[in-house]
Amino acid sequence: MSGRPEHQAPPEIFYGEDEARKYTRNTRMMEIQLVMSERAVELLCLPENQPCHIIDLGCGSGLSGETLTEQGHVWTGVDISSAMLGVAKEREVEGDLLLGDLGQGLPFRAGAFDGAISISALQWLCNADQKSHNPAKRLYTFFSSLYGCLSRGSRAVFQFYPENSSQVELITSQAMKAGFTGGLVVDYPNSTKAKKFFLCLMTGGQQPLPTALGVDSREDAPNCVTFSQKRDRMKQLRAGKAPKKSRDWILEKKERRRRQGKETRDDSKFTGRKRQSHVW
Repeated sequence: MSGRPEHQAPPEIFYGEDEARKYTRNTRMMEIQLVMSERAVELLCLPENQPCHIIDLGCGSGLSGETLTEQGHVWTGVDISSAMLGVAKEREVEGDLLLGDLGQGLPFRAGAFDGAISISALQWLCNADQKSHNPAKRLYTFFSSLYGCLSRGSRAVFQFYPENSSQVELITSQAMKAGFTGGLVVDYPNSTKAKKFFLCLMTGGQQPLPTALGVDSREDAPNCVTFSQKRDRMKQLRAGKAPKKSRDWILEKKERRRRQGKETRDDSKFTGRKRQSHVW
């Protein structure tokens, strides 16, 4: 059996009473949660000295919510595990708590939140724990409802543990379909233990991605992967337009130039062919 928790049992079962108690006793686990939560809030780029209303997705026992409280923000937490929420209540966290399945969507009014964070929860939605579960549909339902309840211009930051590149593609494609732009920020990409994945989603159009930690400033581009260009490409394909820089796009552009009477090179089998890049 896989060592990944999401392969062992559904989250509401895996995070039962015993597992939930670990979050109040395991100091190392608490320290890791604290560091990841602080990084997620940093990536939200919230206005300074201004309290915001944040939704904590998969809030668990409220450890990430405490980070929000310490920074002066108000928060609402959603989790599928009643045991985890029970521990959060015992710890008397200051956020409002809601028992719910993220894959069924969020029940909040439009523009209710100024941002969203999620720590170690997103990968659970990629599993089909019941026969009726379709991961792609559940992810789209979740992202579309999240997009609706976020104020325009706000961000959502997910720290998660992708199993493989196909899982990253599944998650990002459904986020794009729901209306988000953004990309993946990978902190400490060259470290096996410290490497962390953060999916940064934006609601107000494409914005520059934050710089990844643990990389040289000249090397951070490969560790900040945007998917807004792919989203625009998909829109063009749906509209019946040739993708920019494709062979068909180039041929159409050349034909327009000919109709305008401009000097244009003849078409050939090399038209639109990608040139090999050389590193000297």
